[in-house]
Amino acid sequence: MAAAIRRQRPAVVVNTVGPFSTTSKPLAEACLPTTSYVDIANDATAASAVADLDEAAHRHGRTLVTGAGFGVVGTEAPLTLLCDGRPAPTRVRVDSVASFTTPAGTVGQALSDTMIEMFSATGQRVTDGRYASAPIGSSPLPLTLPDGSSVVTGAWPSGDLVAAHRLSGAPEIVAATAEVPTGRATRVALPVARAVLRLDGLRRFATRRLAAMQVGERPMRRPSTWGRASAEWSDGRTQEAWLRAGDANDFTARVLAETALRLLNGHAAPGAGTPIRLLGLDLVEAAGGEVSLS
Repeated sequence: MAAAIRRQRPAVVVNTVGPFSTTSKPLAEACLPTTSYVDIANDATAASAVADLDEAAHRHGRTLVTGAGFGVVGTEAPLTLLCDGRPAPTRVRVDSVASFTTPAGTVGQALSDTMIEMFSATGQRVTDGRYASAPIGSSPLPLTLPDGSSVVTGAWPSGDLVAAHRLSGAPEIVAATAEVPTGRATRVALPVARAVLRLDGLRRFATRRLAAMQVGERPMRRPSTWGRASAEWSDGRTQEAWLRAGDANDFTARVLAETALRLLNGHAAPGAGTPIRLLGLDLVEAAGGEVSLS
């Protein structure tokens, strides 16, 4: 695919194939100097790799966007609202609470690879301004959503964390999601599972079995999808902001389509990074979501 991009030089490349830690960097690099790029990754490795191409993208006048979906935008948008025009906060937490309809069918290879990779990864947070290891599901936080429902989120290594770090400059950051287990027993078992999945044979076996698994149709868990950002400043002030959308997969599709259209029409700042930084907060409304201070 990278060779085809260099040969054909399309106006925009849209990457929806994971695991993005494998696909994002080589495809984004292949786009320069002639092509703009967008993916739907919510992966810390992919987010860093694409954002690191910022100088080259500026030099060629192209735009490389990673995380054009609920993953990243769901927390980048409310955090942008909190940080706009203010000094860097001392502490930030972003929480992703997706709700989506799962259609009946097989899991498939790309999603299976992405899921196995996520649970094989070492968790991360930002401590003293640097990335540090943190168990997946750690820092559990019971949240009351604006609609009155409750959920518990836990830390995970995601593009949300990279976006929050680059956006806020806060020395202490946790990125969390409702999609990881937060129970103590599960958190103890995850390092063992991670060690097992690093064995190539067992990893390939687990990936094949998961890819072939049949899943039944499942409705949305809750009426809305939520993204939350909270910040604390050195003077003790705290504030939070929320993004609200419908089905998370539908919102992702709309963010991706709107981003690709803006890239095609030249309505995006040159550079490499995350969607709100490069396209602005109005991307949320264009994709059918809303963001507000609490």
